[in-house]
Amino acid sequence: MFKILRQIARTGIRTEAPPQTDDALRVAAEHIQRELLDILGQALAIRQVDAGSCNGCELEISALQNPYYNIEGLGIRFVASPRHADMLLVTGPVSRNMETALRRTYDATPEPRLVVAIGDCGCNGGIFGESYASCGAVANVIPVDVAVGGCPPTPIDILRAILTAVRRGRTGAG
Repeated sequence: MFKILRQIARTGIRTEAPPQTDDALRVAAEHIQRELLDILGQALAIRQVDAGSCNGCELEISALQNPYYNIEGLGIRFVASPRHADMLLVTGPVSRNMETALRRTYDATPEPRLVVAIGDCGCNGGIFGESYASCGAVANVIPVDVAVGGCPPTPIDILRAILTAVRRGRTGAG
């Protein structure tokens, strides 16, 4: 025990210096939040649906909620019910067992609803493709507004896809 305490006293505090404040990042975040409120009139509520993925995309989606990306601070939040959602984030190739559940979730989401397919599997079936166990891409089951490729895509790419879907939803372009 004393050996560890001596080592701690000898070593001191070994952390890196805090990052400098970045006013450009703060201004960009305020711009995104203002744009979301202008388009939607409220915060963006997202229901994330795992339709059969390997969870790689889910890890990147959950990274959006950490202090670095802080999408909650931008007015974007995740909800538990599709009835409270404005957007569906769907990951993975749609397994046959999830096909009906995904359609029901889509139908339960109020209009105007947006759908973003995440990852290569969500966009085109990925390495799984279409088979006896998989419907393949999300677009084979429900309409998709924006698809973001990658295996898995980075959190910033996912955020860009979310913002692209919101902008397209405003203009009606698809």
